[in-house]
Amino acid sequence: MSGRYAALPIIRGVGDQQVGALFRAVRVRGRKRQEDVARVAGVSRSQVSNIERGHLDDVPIAQLRAVASALEIRVELSASWRGGDGARIVNERHSRMHELVAARLVSTPGWQFATEVTFSEWGERGTIDILAWHAATRTLLVIELKTEIPDPAGLVAQVDRYRRLAAKAGRDRGWEALSVAVWVLVAESDLNRRQVARHGVMLRNAFPLGGYFLRRWLRDPSSDADGVAETRATKTAARVSGLSFLADVAVGSTNGRLGPTKRVRTRSAGARGAQDPRR
Repeated sequence: MSGRYAALPIIRGVGDQQVGALFRAVRVRGRKRQEDVARVAGVSRSQVSNIERGHLDDVPIAQLRAVASALEIRVELSASWRGGDGARIVNERHSRMHELVAARLVSTPGWQFATEVTFSEWGERGTIDILAWHAATRTLLVIELKTEIPDPAGLVAQVDRYRRLAAKAGRDRGWEALSVAVWVLVAESDLNRRQVARHGVMLRNAFPLGGYFLRRWLRDPSSDADGVAETRATKTAARVSGLSFLADVAVGSTNGRLGPTKRVRTRSAGARGAQDPRR
């Protein structure tokens, strides 16, 4: 967190009324009106009032953070689950996704892979969930697994960085790639479906291909979008960038399909046809 917060109030594990009292105290100490804070935060004055009165149920988290930023207050949110360690549950779901994708790669001839591949190149660092290698076509496949998509724009930037730096990570393993393909797999859920639909234009531009083509391409990386073999497999792989949903990722599930359980329709479905290509 930025150093400017070092000596400023932090909200952590307190009640709604205490939060409101702190916001009001900081505002008054800074000799600011509610209207002043609302203008800087880009929210209505009534929302500033709701916060100060402790009516946090009426305030979206994004607006709470905006008002906090305007007052230079750091808000730290935490979540707990009565059944135990919530972070462990999230990690288990991500691990389940790893298991399902790894099983598919193992059962598809010609592919080998490495998981949790780290890289560091000119100050850029990160970890690729799965880096797969198809020796016959000298194709690298970057697979990014997401249990949720809180920041779609960040996802696009993250995967673009992985694509750029994947060749170096592959060479470290003796994989001299001619091309790099990308596949983003998102855990199947209504929330994730809505998030992808809400940001459909941006995500389709970055990841234009859907699960149907990607699963077919995985079996034959030398085929083009119509399933016709090309002279240069790299011409195809260079165009492969897609997003699809991964079903059955609940811990304990025994079905290892790499496909969704249902289709999704977006507002622009009429222009593209009623069927979403990401199925």
